[in-house]
Amino acid sequence: MTLATALKTGDLTQLPSRRDEDWRWTDLRGLIRQVPPASPAFDGEVEAGPFDALADDSILFVNGRQRHAATQGAGETIALRFVSTGEGGGHAASYAIVVEPDTTLVLLESHEGKAGGYLSDVTLDIAVGEGARVERIVLVEDDAEAVNVVTAEVDLAPGATFNQTVLTSGARRQRIETRVNHPGAHAQVRLDGAYLLDGQRHADQTTIVTHGGVDGVTSQLTKGMATDQARGVFQGRIVVAPGADQTDARMGHHALILSDKAEIDAKPELLIFADDVSCAHGNTIGALDEDALFYAEQRGIPELEAKAMLTQAFVGEVIERIEHEGAREIAAAWVAARLGRIG
Repeated sequence: MTLATALKTGDLTQLPSRRDEDWRWTDLRGLIRQVPPASPAFDGEVEAGPFDALADDSILFVNGRQRHAATQGAGETIALRFVSTGEGGGHAASYAIVVEPDTTLVLLESHEGKAGGYLSDVTLDIAVGEGARVERIVLVEDDAEAVNVVTAEVDLAPGATFNQTVLTSGARRQRIETRVNHPGAHAQVRLDGAYLLDGQRHADQTTIVTHGGVDGVTSQLTKGMATDQARGVFQGRIVVAPGADQTDARMGHHALILSDKAEIDAKPELLIFADDVSCAHGNTIGALDEDALFYAEQRGIPELEAKAMLTQAFVGEVIERIEHEGAREIAAAWVAARLGRIG
């Protein structure tokens, strides 16, 4: 059951609902009462994306239709853009990326809402060859009334490295899901994320990493903030299959609730079926440090500015783990601007 299937067939029973355990906090069937018309083709000019200045080439989808493909030998830094301009329309897109062995790819991915009330479904397949290295930075800026589901299936070869950071401001309903098939074999994965939510925005970051072989590493850190009536969801599952000995897997989720009406739901899971492993997870949800807030206010910093400053420092740990310098700077500027708007 997927949003893409519902958009294609018009069958609302194909939508995931709260009866599906992995979707119980991101119910689509209870929200969407009718399938919208297909988003129209858009032939106008599309303004530059947030990462265009950093990329050697770009791949552009508008309302689910591919407008521009990367050229042959485009370079190791690619901007992948999904732009929604269809007011109240529905569209789906899919794309496959194959990273050759012993090569490097920086994937600067953006989801850009330029209209209201659209439904979007994006599916990515990413195959990372032996010894290859990928860093995927995802910036999601949907319209407040949009519904958007982004699903990435990542297959790693032995010795591959896959690093990911997802930054989002949420939507009416939003789910960013990443599934990683981890071979062990000295492959390494880093899955990070940050969500900054206000109003009635909803963001769901779901990850599933399946370790299938010996000697694999996974490190995961997600931080978030929700205020007003917003809702953040984190679901992280690491599966260590039988025989995947010497797996080293760490997961952390930490969030701030800045309003009595905001909500954060978290479900970190470790499913371990091997003996010789080193695995741990942590989860904390709380408020800003009152002592630090008081200290800032005593030095003449207004309350809203102090809250933004402390929240930015809290999320900063995720931003600092981005390896690509230019993307790290854009991510830090996005956090500062987003917190400035919320304040």
